[in-house]
Amino acid sequence: MRLPIIISAGLLLSFGLNLPVMSKSPVEIAQAQSPASNNWNLRRSQRRLEFNRRFWSGQNISNYEYTLSNSCFCIADARGPVVIKVRNGQTISVTSVATGKPVNPEFFQSYNTIPKLFDVIQDAINHKAFSLNVEYSARFGYPTKINIDYDSQIADEEKYLTIENFKVIK
Repeated sequence: MRLPIIISAGLLLSFGLNLPVMSKSPVEIAQAQSPASNNWNLRRSQRRLEFNRRFWSGQNISNYEYTLSNSCFCIADARGPVVIKVRNGQTISVTSVATGKPVNPEFFQSYNTIPKLFDVIQDAINHKAFSLNVEYSARFGYPTKINIDYDSQIADEEKYLTIENFKVIK
């Protein structure tokens, strides 16, 4: 009576060990984007970018400030949050929210004006980023969140930018 059970268990075990190993988990397979899907997302992102860039430009805002946080895999000094002040379209200061003191402006050079933030989004589209998610201000058109994953197979190259506390300065 026990012999058939032992034989059956042995066969099941040997068949199970001979199954091919999956290179991706079922969750990764379900989440994978097809090239066609990614191209559609990038075209949609391009249209949204163009609309919001025109909307922003049409308002002729050249004096403003905002708080930027960079949730990257980088040194703490490059993360912020920082307050970026812009006058006549040029960055005049980048200061730490925590200390109120100036920080190294080179860490935020690519993000220190609203037009440069639009350029970050355009760069992700041009390089066919694996994932691009952007939220825009309904009132002014500037990006409020920029999340970019250039390559799903590379760790720690993602960008997560948050733009808050935007104020037009008279």
